[in-house]
Amino acid sequence: MIRRLYDWTIALAETRNALWALAIVAFLESSVFPIPPDVLMIPMILARPSRAFLIAGVATLASVAGALLGYWIGFGLFETVGQPVLEFYGKGEDFSAFADRYNAYGAWAVLIAGVTPFPFKVITIASGVTALNIWVFVLSSIIARSLRFLLVAGLLWKFGDPIRNFIERRLNLVFIAFCVLLVSGFALVTYL
Repeated sequence: MIRRLYDWTIALAETRNALWALAIVAFLESSVFPIPPDVLMIPMILARPSRAFLIAGVATLASVAGALLGYWIGFGLFETVGQPVLEFYGKGEDFSAFADRYNAYGAWAVLIAGVTPFPFKVITIASGVTALNIWVFVLSSIIARSLRFLLVAGLLWKFGDPIRNFIERRLNLVFIAFCVLLVSGFALVTYL
C-alpha cells in the first residue's frame, strides 16, 4: 500500500497540475489542514530536480498566503472557527494563558513553528487571536517557510539520487519516520 501511494505521488509530481496541487496543500496546511506540503514537495523534487527551487518557491508563497488565512481565522473568526480548530489540537482551555504571553515571543514562535514539525496552523491562528503585528507575522512567516522549503529543495537538488534511492529502498522506514515526526508535532502542541 505504501509503495502504491509513493508511486502515485511520484506520478502526480510529474503532471502539469502538480504545482497547483502543492500550492493548495501548502495553503491549507498553514491554516487548517494537518498534512504538511512535504508529502508532495519531496516527490516532486525527486521527480524533477531541475525545478527544485521553483517548487520550493510555490510552497513558500502558498504557505505564507495560507498563514494569512490562519491569522484571519484567529483574528476574525476565533469564536466560530478558530476555537474549534484549537480544541481539535488540544489547546482550547490553555489558550487564554498562552495568548497573554504570546505577543512577547510571537515572532520567534512563528519562526520556530515555520521550520519544525510543530503544526504551523496553531501559530498562525494564535497570531491572529493575539493580534500579533501583521508585518512581524508576515516577515517571520516568509523567513521560516523559505528556510524550511529551500533547505529541503537544496538538499534534494544536490543529493537527489542517493536520497531517492534511500527512500525507495527503505520506504516503510521513511514512512514510519514521517509519521513519528507528524505525531510528535501534534503531541508537542498537546503538551505545551
